[in-house]
Amino acid sequence: MRIAGAAFEQRACGELKQAGMTLLARNYTTRYGELDLVMRDGDTVVFVEVRHRIRADYGDAAASVTAAKQARLVRTAQLWLAAHPQHAQRTCRFDVVSYDGPADNARMNWLRGAFEAG
Repeated sequence: MRIAGAAFEQRACGELKQAGMTLLARNYTTRYGELDLVMRDGDTVVFVEVRHRIRADYGDAAASVTAAKQARLVRTAQLWLAAHPQHAQRTCRFDVVSYDGPADNARMNWLRGAFEAG
């Protein structure tokens, strides 16, 4: 992972905690992909993808979470739930936290329920 990516994941984690969420896991990796953050929002397990883009030439940071990336995130989330059966019956949600602009001035955009698992 790039250093900038780790910094934005740390920043997102802090902001989500301030919003009342609890961190369950960070950088959960399987052969299908990685979950940046796994959080709990009340009784809901939230799988969070963190993205940063300096320039919007090809769309903003949130737009970089393509259908293929979503499919990998869903598969990885299924594996996380299988490995953590105490959370398997909870409602789940996929959020994207994106930052656009230079690192020192990037603005946060939190898309709750950014996509569905189906």
